[in-house]
Amino acid sequence: MKRKMIRKTVLAGACLLSVACAGQAEEGDYLLVTQEGGKTLGYSPSSGVKILTVEGLKFKDLNRNGRLDKYEDWRLPARERATDLASQLSVEEIAGLMLYSAHQAIPGAEAGFGAATYGGKSLSESGARPSDISDQQRKFLVEDNLRHVLVTRVESPRVAAEWNNKVQSLCEGIGHGIPANNSSDPRNGTTANAEYNAGAGGQISLWPGQLGLAATFDPAVVRQFGEIASHEYRALGITTALSPQIDLATEPRWSRVNGTFGEDYDLATDMARAYCDGFQSSEDNQGGWGRYSVNAMVKHWPGGGPEEGGRDGHFDYGKYAVYPGNNFENILRPFTEGAFKLEGATKVAASVMPYYTISYGQNGGTGSNRGNGYNRYLITDLLREKYHYDGVVCTDWGITGDVTSVSKFEGKCWGAENLSVEQRHYEILKAGVDQFGGNNDKAPVIMAYKMWKDEFGTKSARERFEQSAVRLLVNIFQTGLFENPYIDPEESQQTVGNPEYMKAGYEAQLKSIVLLKNKNSVLPLKSKRLKAYMPKRFVKGVPNWWGVKAPDKTEYPVNPELVKKYFDLTDDPAEADFALVFIESPDGGTGYSDEDVKAGGNGYVPISLQYGSYTATTARSVSLAGGDTFEDFDNRSYKDKSVTAHNTTDAQLVRETREKIGDKPLILSVKCYKPCVLAEVEPYADAIVVDFETQAQAVLDIVKGKAEPSGLLPMQFPKDMLTVEAQFEDVPRDMTPYVDSEGNVYDFAFGLNWDGVIRDARVEKYK
Repeated sequence: MKRKMIRKTVLAGACLLSVACAGQAEEGDYLLVTQEGGKTLGYSPSSGVKILTVEGLKFKDLNRNGRLDKYEDWRLPARERATDLASQLSVEEIAGLMLYSAHQAIPGAEAGFGAATYGGKSLSESGARPSDISDQQRKFLVEDNLRHVLVTRVESPRVAAEWNNKVQSLCEGIGHGIPANNSSDPRNGTTANAEYNAGAGGQISLWPGQLGLAATFDPAVVRQFGEIASHEYRALGITTALSPQIDLATEPRWSRVNGTFGEDYDLATDMARAYCDGFQSSEDNQGGWGRYSVNAMVKHWPGGGPEEGGRDGHFDYGKYAVYPGNNFENILRPFTEGAFKLEGATKVAASVMPYYTISYGQNGGTGSNRGNGYNRYLITDLLREKYHYDGVVCTDWGITGDVTSVSKFEGKCWGAENLSVEQRHYEILKAGVDQFGGNNDKAPVIMAYKMWKDEFGTKSARERFEQSAVRLLVNIFQTGLFENPYIDPEESQQTVGNPEYMKAGYEAQLKSIVLLKNKNSVLPLKSKRLKAYMPKRFVKGVPNWWGVKAPDKTEYPVNPELVKKYFDLTDDPAEADFALVFIESPDGGTGYSDEDVKAGGNGYVPISLQYGSYTATTARSVSLAGGDTFEDFDNRSYKDKSVTAHNTTDAQLVRETREKIGDKPLILSVKCYKPCVLAEVEPYADAIVVDFETQAQAVLDIVKGKAEPSGLLPMQFPKDMLTVEAQFEDVPRDMTPYVDSEGNVYDFAFGLNWDGVIRDARVEKYK
């Protein structure tokens, strides 16, 4: 049977049926009730929910008891409603609220990561629709009372909307009718080789990476991104953004620098505030919570940037953050002065996520070193009490899971490895956390409740659970989901990635690109038709975090058909007017090597920001932090060890191209994920253009002069690895910057336009 959406319009107390429903309503069908002077209500006829009329106004009877409860009364403040509902919930229902699902693809994959079944079969074998609820999702929604779902890949906006409606219809018919609060990691990144067009064809609007947004040095651009992305998120049924990442990139070797707003306190603070305001403020409610609001979950408290040696906390070998510059308080500023002090009426970011790492020594003098989600000093004493934060605190994903080695991508229970899964949940609750990221099973949470009851009594356990329930429910109430969680699939298809949003994203990409070098004003290349030589690039297959290795390949770095829209292409350097070389910043590894262990070493190796071989002769002889369940030593030093970037061939490509092209201009485009040492390639280039995860077309528009560069470096580019090794992990802007052949200093806030070094109001404010 073809499904039909049912709408009911209520005006001045009279009900008018505007669209009829043929046959029995299916999961996902909904009625829409509008009323003058009141909230629009959406509900599913299959859920059993009825509409109450009180004082001439309409309300949803979500618990089906025939009377208006406080939590059902949209006239009351969100916290009052949440408090009433929390008092009615069972321990099992609150335990479900405390869960945040593992990554969910819509539809589920046939096999591997994100795999799901439909009636016990794969999607292709089952005959299910792409928008149907999987077996696994139905289990955690119904049996585990989970209401916070992390959505990753979606087939299309229409499918996402239809899936959302089915999930909401299901949830509405269970218990107290608590809707699902669907969420997303950042999803507006670019496909590098894709061509900008006026319509996205179902694709979401494309923006520069977060480091690229920082390179605009313009909080207004970031706020615009938040406003547009929030409209797209709501059209996909998403009401919580697991972003922004507001860690200060004080450690340039860290693998997640590209997800930050750079290393400067003031810039990152302003960008954090603008991002949260853009997502949370809604124009239909004077900048307060409204129909386009999306909860922002800022991460990662208290700042995930100062990882020792640049190693990342997703792995045991990167579990320690260190503070050799005693700069802990300043690292908090993007949170305390940015995300917690918004300009809009929502006032404060709705949620906070602590990072995996052990913030070494930051324990309030207790002597206990555990991951930040287990650290009561960081969560309760500092975040809750000193900074008065009363929003949701949600762990990063998987911190209650088991870990079996130093180098595997698995559980991340740093400092709590010897506890049971249930004990880890209990310790996290005692630390002051509300929610468990990546956990679909309520059983360990219920066991943690029993542990609390045994230690502190039933009254205390109930109060602690209700405290978290209220915080979690407030975020669902303030986004309007209790009134209407349903969305029109047709409107979703038209909203996500519409021409206006695509244009805004592309303009932001252009603003994010940094021109570092322009010898003899070689750029822009405005001649009508020039011949370009674009060499192919070798890409070494490197194992990802899951250990899956891609094959080696040699390919054009940019779609030749795209380049041909700007220049004639030739494979013969002798025929070319110039060379156009695309490379990426050095991939200097993760800081750990199983091969080093096999050779008798401790496993720890340098992370390099240069292309060629680097030996860490000046590294610390003794690491600042160490000690591990799986190691019989405390010193994680990598002094005197060597490493070579996986893409060392990029530097070789630049040198070889210079030999082939002779005295003709060489235009170098570097896609940067973190700061890099450009000494090995800069002398061979006449112009250097840096982008932070934009489309290649944006780079070509700058090279061709269709747009003028205006981006600025959001962090220093170091002179060499000696200055990288000497800097402190927790201190920004403490390296000696690289100086190129033209005297340009690659310092924070440096960038060129066609007239030379940019010295505008942005530079004056932030540098």
